[in-house]
Amino acid sequence: MTTFLERCFRQPYRKTCEPEYTRRLCSSWILPSPILFIFRALVSLYGFLVLFLVLGLRIHGQNRAGTARRSFSYFTVLGYWGLAFYYAFAAAHTASYCLRAKQKAWLESWPRPLRWLHSAFYSTITVYPFVVTAVFWAVLDDGAFETTFKTWTNVSQHALNSVFAFLEIILPRSEPFPWLNLIPVIVVLACYLGLAYVTHATQGFYVYPFLDPENGQGFVAGICIAILVACIIVFAIVKYLIKLRLWLTEDKLSRRCDFSNKGEEGLIMTHTHEAEEMREVPKRSDV
Repeated sequence: MTTFLERCFRQPYRKTCEPEYTRRLCSSWILPSPILFIFRALVSLYGFLVLFLVLGLRIHGQNRAGTARRSFSYFTVLGYWGLAFYYAFAAAHTASYCLRAKQKAWLESWPRPLRWLHSAFYSTITVYPFVVTAVFWAVLDDGAFETTFKTWTNVSQHALNSVFAFLEIILPRSEPFPWLNLIPVIVVLACYLGLAYVTHATQGFYVYPFLDPENGQGFVAGICIAILVACIIVFAIVKYLIKLRLWLTEDKLSRRCDFSNKGEEGLIMTHTHEAEEMREVPKRSDV
């Protein structure tokens, strides 16, 4: 039993708290760290722009505040808030990685539980957007392109969300998140299901039509299980996509370092434990 707990919980937890793991989340194999910071900051800014603009337009006019409040019951909206906040914190950690001595990220100074929670946060923002996009365009997209504004908001929240998630899989040097992180992914889904029914009890409407028990309890249970299974499948796909990216970039292309750490004198510095700390690169002949 102790061995099982050590292998499944303690070891993965400790790994996500290691300096190497956190530094990889703050750097890129292809972008200089300052450029990665700018990219993440711009994505976060765009996400908050979408959210606050939509909120402002919903509040504008009489008796529209209720519409704005109800928006916080939608998984799409909550997920987009999460994506915007993740990119904001990721930008801050990347900036600290660039500016602080010995490239020590702000995240490294956080308590160990918060470092693991950041890893879990990373897992959610690379899993949920793909599920949200699939569900929306499969069953909820009626009237998505009625007006220019609806088109922009729906593309931003139900298409670009997956693009932003995919870029967070591809661009950083992040290692695959542990299976332990599947627990918060499932727990958040369960909590949201509770929120959906609390919303009906307090405000009198179902956030999504397929959650209405009048469709049949078996149908609702089937939908919930299908979404849960989809999240688990996407979690596994993303985990192995990250492994594939590491194999291509580090094993095949030998990019085992932060792009920003290329030495000017033909040396490549690396923080990885597996690679050498310094590796000479042959220079071209001056002749």
